[in-house]
Amino acid sequence: MANNPLRVLVTGAAGQIGYAIVPMIARGVMLGPDQPVILHMLDIEPAAEALNGVKMELIDAAFPLLKGVVATTDAVEACKEVNIAVMVGGFPRKEGMERKDVMSKNVSIYKAQASALEKHAAPDCKVLVVANPANTNALILKEFAPSIPEKNITCLTRLDHNRALGQISERLKVQVSDVSNVIIWGNHSSTQYPDVNHAKVTTSSGEKPVRELVADDQWLNTEFISTVQQRGAAIIKARKLSSALSAASAACDHINNWVLGTPKGTWVSMGVYSDGSYGIERGLIYSFPVTCEKGEWSIVQGLKINEFSRAKMDATAKELIEEKALAYSCLG
Repeated sequence: MANNPLRVLVTGAAGQIGYAIVPMIARGVMLGPDQPVILHMLDIEPAAEALNGVKMELIDAAFPLLKGVVATTDAVEACKEVNIAVMVGGFPRKEGMERKDVMSKNVSIYKAQASALEKHAAPDCKVLVVANPANTNALILKEFAPSIPEKNITCLTRLDHNRALGQISERLKVQVSDVSNVIIWGNHSSTQYPDVNHAKVTTSSGEKPVRELVADDQWLNTEFISTVQQRGAAIIKARKLSSALSAASAACDHINNWVLGTPKGTWVSMGVYSDGSYGIERGLIYSFPVTCEKGEWSIVQGLKINEFSRAKMDATAKELIEEKALAYSCLG
């Protein structure tokens, strides 16, 4: 029996990440090769003409899985009956801007979109916030959409997770698909903690710990961490634009694993609502290692945390607590 189409909302759809992600969704990268989709694309009024151009291109691409396209500047129309919402739209961070500079702009955007999602999305809608500051935008969205279950509101740290996999793969000259179980703890910001203490590489002689294969704790505890933390800024410096194709690809990975599950024995990083695991304050949206099954994520429990990790995990939690306070002060 043919699958019924799922309705997927992309906000900020005429922007760079939007332009990169909509063909991926239409091609089945996000939800699999057998899942038809109806794309809902939302953007602001000044981008209406560009958004219509994206719709024209989607029609021109003749994607077999694409069963319809809604392109609109009206949040209510965009959110109607959507099953998955990828929140890419936000006030963009430009070169030289601090994340906190964009906070108040994004609070008002996410407050309005939360209200539209709550009233008009499908009851089981899964939400992924991509726009920065992603963790705190997700928290604001949760605050103003109280009927959406907290487990259904997440933010993107998979891009950082994938960046960490990429750096290990480059360092060890192995296939990135053979590296697994890195962890991104905390905020999608320069305080995030990329942790390789539990990561492994599949080799011809079985699985080996990343730390053992790299055999350079100095690099792993300094340059590796800062490279992953600062990768977004490095791309802005190189392209004069923020990460787009890698962010779009990571968002597809995030939803794909959430909906279809994580491979046995592996976990991924997702920004999720903290239940107090690993001593992280309840109610923050914090990146944890998770496994996914049957459309539900679960935080991986029982991992040993050394002193170095503890300090890094607490530092990024502190920043999130400060961001939360700042965001709430913007609500006035």
